[in-house]
Amino acid sequence: MSSGAVVSPELGGSVPDVSRIAAVATALPPYRYTQAEITEMLAPMITPDPAKQAVMRRLHAGSKVDTRHLVMPLESYRNAVTFTESNDRFIEAATSLAADALRDALAAAGIGADQVDHVLFTSVTGISAPSIDALLVPLLGLRSDVKRVPMFGLGCVGGAAGLGRLHDYLLGHPDDVAVLVSVELCSLTVQRDDDSMANLVASGLFGDGAAAVVAVGARRAVELGVNGPDIVDARSHLYPDSGHILGFNPGSTGFRIILTGGIADVVDTHFERDVAEFLDANGVELESVAEFFAHPGGPRVLEAFARALHVDDSALAASWRSMAAVGNLSSSSILHVLADSLDAGTRRPGDDGLLFALGPGLSAELVLLRWPEPQAALGSAAAEQGEAPGSPVDGGSDGDVRHPASSSEAVAA
Repeated sequence: MSSGAVVSPELGGSVPDVSRIAAVATALPPYRYTQAEITEMLAPMITPDPAKQAVMRRLHAGSKVDTRHLVMPLESYRNAVTFTESNDRFIEAATSLAADALRDALAAAGIGADQVDHVLFTSVTGISAPSIDALLVPLLGLRSDVKRVPMFGLGCVGGAAGLGRLHDYLLGHPDDVAVLVSVELCSLTVQRDDDSMANLVASGLFGDGAAAVVAVGARRAVELGVNGPDIVDARSHLYPDSGHILGFNPGSTGFRIILTGGIADVVDTHFERDVAEFLDANGVELESVAEFFAHPGGPRVLEAFARALHVDDSALAASWRSMAAVGNLSSSSILHVLADSLDAGTRRPGDDGLLFALGPGLSAELVLLRWPEPQAALGSAAAEQGEAPGSPVDGGSDGDVRHPASSSEAVAA
């Protein structure tokens, strides 16, 4: 539970013990296909059995996914490649998409790359040493002393968990700027000649994409006039005896998916209680939550979330729309949902939002968001009063930054 405040006499008293989101940006690769196009190409590649191809087509049609973006042209997936070759493609494409997302997020926030103090990177669909975040430093002009934390293995929970860990860092560094970068190229993990139920389902659900979040500490938020939302608190859960439900088995051909129907069962068993305890610890009632940001893990998972929250599917409409438009982007998905929602919605000061995701482990991350009272940047407020600010500051953007040509989008929060 978050409590207390950061004492800041130079800013006129105490500052709430929160971190604040300044901008969220998304990036998608340029190759976009309908679900039917992808299914017809993958079916003979995955299995020669007509009966199993028919099962695969039914599963894909029932996934509620309409279109997906892929990192390569569709026909390129026909060619068998080694894990080394697919991972080389991951490093090149992931670096490019990550750079697009972070560049746009920083521009929307009005913050220079050289002002970033902490970078957190998450992915589960490829590996790199040096990690992708290290490759971004010279590419974007980040400082050579920037703190970096690459995370691997969190999978679909990585975006929500990344927000939680940004919050943890910024509570202890209220003057800092921290960024979260997520890239997932799920299409590179699809296994040829694997007609397991897990691969038949996953091949119809997952897509490729990236996202970035710029967040600031409490004092930096006041200095820049960043208007939220605040990250109030975050909580992690790791469920016992559930490691077999979701994950990857690395092998000579890459990452072989582990995916069972048990995810919805875990949600049915644990999620309602976990949410109630988390909200209660922060003095919030479930009925007062204005907005839900759910990881679009699949139709059964979203339906289970709705049951646990005692809401109908319309309360998770943003997640259903994201899944239809781009599929499940693993750790990037929840950040796409957040970006789309920030772009579309209008909030009142004091509105609470609950963001959540599940991932391998089986694990969950809950993040409580709250919209603050609007504020001007410290320098702008001083200028309006005829006072000279202590130092010039670059205020955040007030609107959306669109980049339709590059399939990327940034939203200043």
